[in-house]
Amino acid sequence: MGSGVAKKGGSEPKTSMSHFVPRRAAEFFAGIGLVRKGLEDAGLSVVYANDIEPFKLAMYEKNFSATEFFLGDISDVTGDSIPDIEVMTASFPCTDVSLAGNMKGLAGAQSGLFWQVARLLEEMGERKPAVLMLENVPALATSHGGRDLASVIGEFNRQGYWCDILILDAKRFVPQSRPRIFVLGFQSPPAEKSDFSPSELRPKWIEAFVAKHPELKMHALALPILPEKLEASFADVVEKLSASSPVWWDDERMERFVDSMSPVQRRRLDTLISGKGKSWATAYRRTRDGQPTWEMRADGIAGCLRTTRGGSSKQAVVEAGNGKVRVRWMTAREYARLQGAPDYVIDGIRTSQATFGFGDAVCVPAISFIAENFLIPLTEG
Repeated sequence: MGSGVAKKGGSEPKTSMSHFVPRRAAEFFAGIGLVRKGLEDAGLSVVYANDIEPFKLAMYEKNFSATEFFLGDISDVTGDSIPDIEVMTASFPCTDVSLAGNMKGLAGAQSGLFWQVARLLEEMGERKPAVLMLENVPALATSHGGRDLASVIGEFNRQGYWCDILILDAKRFVPQSRPRIFVLGFQSPPAEKSDFSPSELRPKWIEAFVAKHPELKMHALALPILPEKLEASFADVVEKLSASSPVWWDDERMERFVDSMSPVQRRRLDTLISGKGKSWATAYRRTRDGQPTWEMRADGIAGCLRTTRGGSSKQAVVEAGNGKVRVRWMTAREYARLQGAPDYVIDGIRTSQATFGFGDAVCVPAISFIAENFLIPLTEG
């Protein structure tokens, strides 16, 4: 993927060129198009996309054809307006299921948009796609004690789909900690035995969830070999900005940054400052005991990118070494690299919009991995 990102890994798409038939996909909550990029890198063709945010469309059409993009509320989309497809994806809002959200779950105004996806499937009738991919934050699994996840799967079951659950962390592909849950739906289970034994892609809680809900139609798909552990770090994707760049924080802001740190964090920073040569780390502003404080990651990767509304959602970059330290906000290009889209075009887009768009998006090689190893094989039956 370039910019220090490790090779994508995983198995080759399970297709045969001698009988290749283009597999068409529709994406909902399309955002800036990173799901599309992941799908198309794997060999799928996106023929329909929908999102409600005009600025995301502006970013989308700088990188993809937008002739098949419907800008508007998903509630205004009808089943008969969706072309024939083999795959449907939906990265519906995590706002109401996220630990940082209001925890209303599928009853919330945002996360409750899942039911619009269900409505569209219903309206498509016999034209329903063969395969579904739902993507969200892992908190969907615990929302309302697991009842929301059971409701999602139960609804897919009602409409004729069996389901599998996977957890995949972007850190397998890029230096960003970004675990995500994927619910896959398919119209008939494969012949191989269903085995929900714990693994990296299916943590132990999934086995427990399946055992707790025998009424649900669940089938564990065969698992592929995961790519090798990522060796790249945030230092491999950081933008090397000059000391004279105006984006670096001034002395007053730097003083507040350092003063807010706990003793453990301060020692971590001092170690970086005293090192020979430059090193980089990412930092978040947290609230501890009612007080704002800055905390740096110690594992060499970035924290999970988020939508940048408010300072606590923004991630800072610390550059230290040779007795010096500088701090700034993470750039939009760094966001793009950490999402596995280093060449994404952002010219003419405001930094705040670009970072919001990337923070609300997906990791491209993670989507490609799911598409190559699950979605495309399932369309082949």
